[in-house]
Amino acid sequence: MTDTAAWTEKRLIEIDATTLCRWLSSDMAVLVDVREEWEFAQDRIPGAINLPLSKFDIRKLPADDGRRLVLTCAVGRRSAQAAGIMLSTDYDRATHLRGGMLAWDDAEFETVSGESVKEHTDTEIVILPCASA
Repeated sequence: MTDTAAWTEKRLIEIDATTLCRWLSSDMAVLVDVREEWEFAQDRIPGAINLPLSKFDIRKLPADDGRRLVLTCAVGRRSAQAAGIMLSTDYDRATHLRGGMLAWDDAEFETVSGESVKEHTDTEIVILPCASA
């Protein structure tokens, strides 16, 4: 007999821009943007970490510090692919922004651009509050 209580259902969780904004404003989430570096440099959500899907490696994801890890991209396809990579390993759930940057922009939340993009290290995680929630 198998103990079904020990099973873990792997799942993709989709959140909307308002939920992400609320989580970021409350320092409840770490945002990983899986778009390419040039896309990320043009327009991004404040505090996001860039880990392009073309180089996606779950070992480079931020360490679990109790905040929710949320993935985003331009429209949600690449972040769903990155979530699939996570779910194919030890992760039992992965969260991404439904509609990606398009949904964030449609909600008219704050973005930043033109700053230099650094590779992620644990000491560089900075989550800035979004403009309106």
